[in-house]
Amino acid sequence: MSDQTAIKIKTALISVSDKSDLDQLAATLRSHDIAIVSTGGTSAYLKEQNFKVTEVSAITGFPEMMGGRVKTLHPLIYAGLLNRPVIDDKLLEKYSITNIDLVVVNLYPFEETIAQHHSDAEKAVENIDIGGPSMIRATAKNYHSKTILTDPGDYETLITELANNQGCVTYTLRKQLALKAFGYTACYDAAIWDYFSKNQDDTLPQKLPIGLTKKTNLRYGENPHQRAAIYQQKEVGPNTLVGSKLHQGKELSYNNLLDANAAIGCVQSFNEPACVIVKHVNPCGVAIGNDLDEAYKKSFHTDPESAFGGVIAVNRNVDGKLIKNIINNQFLELLIAPSFDSDALKALEEKQNIRVIEMDGGEKNTVDYSVQTIDGGFLIQEGDEKTIDRQDIDIVTLRQPEDEEIKDMLFAWKVVKYVKSNAIVFARQQQTIGIGAGQMSRVMSAKIASLKAASANLHTKNCVMASDGFFPFKDSIEMAADYGISCVIQPGGSIRDDEVIAAADEHNLVMGFTGIRHFKH
Repeated sequence: MSDQTAIKIKTALISVSDKSDLDQLAATLRSHDIAIVSTGGTSAYLKEQNFKVTEVSAITGFPEMMGGRVKTLHPLIYAGLLNRPVIDDKLLEKYSITNIDLVVVNLYPFEETIAQHHSDAEKAVENIDIGGPSMIRATAKNYHSKTILTDPGDYETLITELANNQGCVTYTLRKQLALKAFGYTACYDAAIWDYFSKNQDDTLPQKLPIGLTKKTNLRYGENPHQRAAIYQQKEVGPNTLVGSKLHQGKELSYNNLLDANAAIGCVQSFNEPACVIVKHVNPCGVAIGNDLDEAYKKSFHTDPESAFGGVIAVNRNVDGKLIKNIINNQFLELLIAPSFDSDALKALEEKQNIRVIEMDGGEKNTVDYSVQTIDGGFLIQEGDEKTIDRQDIDIVTLRQPEDEEIKDMLFAWKVVKYVKSNAIVFARQQQTIGIGAGQMSRVMSAKIASLKAASANLHTKNCVMASDGFFPFKDSIEMAADYGISCVIQPGGSIRDDEVIAAADEHNLVMGFTGIRHFKH
């Protein structure tokens, strides 16, 4: 038999957890005189819909047992799935094996179960499907002559295929569905691994199965010639960027999503009303205010030029007043908030091209793993979730900080974490005054931060300066003193720390070491 042969479907085995559109598929199978073999709840459902069904137990000679844990795990079922036309025909006849041409299976809802708040390990274990993945893999392995269907979304495709080919399925579709089936079971197993690997130890795993499912295609990637899509590892809620609600605006682009992710991470670092404006994955303005109006005005003032066409994220409900202030003040690509009142949404209708994302809740989501591609492989690391409080800052200079300076040091340290290395942030009164990002030299980043401040008519006197990495030489401290900086917060750890501290003391600066760094390449 040629690989390209269209196979006539005579017998189908159906065992599904998700019964969406099953009656429509079964009706099509009946119209093509395809016999249906089924199990447990699926069989009962089909019989209720008046379909003729043969129980699996009638084929195997064994009843379903152990609370349904054992149904299809039997040689007479797997011989029906794994047999090869012509080669195994005599064996089928000798042992009275029912040949099965089509398998329709989807699995116990493991991911949905563990996503429930009241779920526990016992419920999780009971929703690990055993027979289903085995049947899927057996059928997919034998795609040369068998058809595997795992997604109700593909029922219509099969229905059309049977109609167009007199009850047959072509090789092309069989192979396509087999590929999808292997991806389905791989992601299912990855979800199980992920659930049981939580909190096992502090080491990165030797093998890391990451089951990703495409949510949607994007128009393109970073550039128009690059294809792109959004994938998710598991079902996610509205408190995530992937699960958020798009109220209006054009389709989100790859770059929009990167900027949005940076803005969300930064704004969720603050408990007070905060606003973050991001451009090209870097914050260009961040501020805390008594309310969002004040926070927005302060963040915009940092760098009005870069804010044009930027992404704005806030951490409180948005009202109509704030929307009017924003759209009358600048052009923006995207606005993200936990919620929008009706006046805000109505005001936004005047600017339909603005993408408006509602992402529930202000609690920051932690990242299990950060993945970066390199030539021939991947770099995997834990997410950078490290935070500090007042007691974590080691003041290493003679001059001690005042309370307001401590607040600004902590504020600037939160912001610098989201700025590309080498990163420098100037801040005063819970507002960024200048930001220098992505330079090969830390001194140059400081110069850029100063130039940004000057361009916005903001002075750097009595600012805090935050650096994502330590200062290898005292030149950055001397430059900071020239800018009027009063406090410096940095990781420490340079072999020349003594020289750097001495320079800070010479200029009567406060300097605090955090003992951690926040490189962001």
